[in-house]
Amino acid sequence: MASTSRTRTGRGRGRGRGGRGRGRGSGSSSLPPPPSTLPLIIEEFFIVVYEDPLVKKELPKKFADYLDGQEPAKVYLRAADCGPRLWTVEVLFDGQGRMYLDKGWEKFAIAHGVDFGWFVHFKYEGDDVLTVKVFDGTMCRRYYYSDDEDSDDESDDDVKPCIHPL
Repeated sequence: MASTSRTRTGRGRGRGRGGRGRGRGSGSSSLPPPPSTLPLIIEEFFIVVYEDPLVKKELPKKFADYLDGQEPAKVYLRAADCGPRLWTVEVLFDGQGRMYLDKGWEKFAIAHGVDFGWFVHFKYEGDDVLTVKVFDGTMCRRYYYSDDEDSDDESDDDVKPCIHPL
């Protein structure tokens, strides 16, 4: 009982949690810096196809903010497992911080069978290149391959699809 009354009167403080001493203010901490001081690196993101899969697609605002000042006129999409082919897609910025994949997205979406309810994962590789993975309505990744040796999609207007193996 005596120890209980000591705590209530405030005697015996200064040791243990909350008091001065080791561990507080020593300057050496193994804790990571607070999130507000970490650099913002947006290199991977996804979109969910809620509307017509063939119309322009808005990319996340944080990614558009990350590119602030660079704002490419075009990006190059590369299916993660479909060879070296790059799909050229024009980019629109609306002046309010939003970024869209526009002309060229339709060809990519048709060739990869993108449909309603699908997830499209992007990884920014730098130099305006985005590697793309497509996940279908079952939430499973679709794998593609291409038997097309030509990696220059700007030479013709035909859609040369990557083939999803069954």
